[in-house]
Amino acid sequence: MYADSFVDRGPGLFHGPRNEMKKLLVLLLIALVAFVGYALFWPGEFMPQPWTPAPAQTGAAPVKSAPLNQAQRLAENVANGPEDVAIDDQGRLYAGYDDGTIRRFDENGTNGEVFATTNGRPLGLAFTRGPVEPESNAAQNGRPAEDPADTNADGEPAQVLIVADAQRGLLAINTQGDIKMLASGANDTPFAFTDDVDVASDGSIYFTDASSKYGQHNYRADILEHGGHGRLMKYDPATGDVTVLLGGLQFANGVAVSGDDAFVLVTETGSYRVLRYWLTGDNAGQSDVFIDRLPGFPDGISYSDDSDTFWLALFAPRNEMLDFAADKPWLRRIIFRLPEAVQPAPAHVGRLLGLNAEGAVVTDLQDTDPSAFAPITSVEQSGNQLYLGSLTASAFARIPVPERNEDDP
Repeated sequence: MYADSFVDRGPGLFHGPRNEMKKLLVLLLIALVAFVGYALFWPGEFMPQPWTPAPAQTGAAPVKSAPLNQAQRLAENVANGPEDVAIDDQGRLYAGYDDGTIRRFDENGTNGEVFATTNGRPLGLAFTRGPVEPESNAAQNGRPAEDPADTNADGEPAQVLIVADAQRGLLAINTQGDIKMLASGANDTPFAFTDDVDVASDGSIYFTDASSKYGQHNYRADILEHGGHGRLMKYDPATGDVTVLLGGLQFANGVAVSGDDAFVLVTETGSYRVLRYWLTGDNAGQSDVFIDRLPGFPDGISYSDDSDTFWLALFAPRNEMLDFAADKPWLRRIIFRLPEAVQPAPAHVGRLLGLNAEGAVVTDLQDTDPSAFAPITSVEQSGNQLYLGSLTASAFARIPVPERNEDDP
């Protein structure tokens, strides 16, 4: 009787809607266990390191005039990803795009033209004056020691655009758009992600390799791993030598030399802080923390004599899930193996900070609107304007320089 009853009810047990759902849940559970096992134990180069992020600074900094929601977009839909903006001595604007081009515009972002094509991914841009390499290097590479494009009509050294190209390394481009390779590695380690650049008054070029392990298209992996693959370096135009000033950085990003050349700042995107490397004085050759516990991922940084301010772009606010997973390498392994579409994503928020010479916040501009110009990856001041770059936007932007109150720190 029992057997007969079992047979009679068989179709309901194994083919009814509730049991089909149970079977599906079992299969999903098996798939989940298999995925977790794969994420945790499958060999690969991703090796997350445990760390404990300090909580973000509390207390609101003053929000100044010129809100970011009034940012004027320039050179819209010309190309994608104008990550940095540089201004020459004629007021023309230059930006590097993800198609490998560096484009030049007039001061209003119009009349654009291709200035040079690096066949890589130009990121950080900065102007200097030649020469930018020793004569021996020029001869070795089949170039004349004195290039006519290296001087102006009056015989003075012409401006040269220095480019941190994520794929090719440290480049120099003269007024005719001719490209010179200055450096592609240091200490027998090739650059994998040349990121940003700034130039001191003596012509020394300071730049970063964000990661010697992960390239630009895999930047999330470096930040998620927290393995310390970034470097701050100096290129000497007189000798062509590259010196590693700081290693073991957590995604070395923006670079800014102080107005008096006393120190150079480098942003550590993966650690929410900015480091200071001393160039002169009793602390020369040493480093310390300029500002930490930032509320977001610091990106490009620049200094302006006009406002005596370091301008710092925040790529995105902190992500609670990433901070929670910081001391749990096993969880970050799982996150890393997830499809990018379901990984923690940066929030679409535009934000930049103004810092004084002591690293105190004197300006904090934010825009949380869905239409905000974001992510902001660089800030450059020219006159009374701030020019904003973006890694993914189809335009760069500008806003008036915010006014500082007399009681600002």
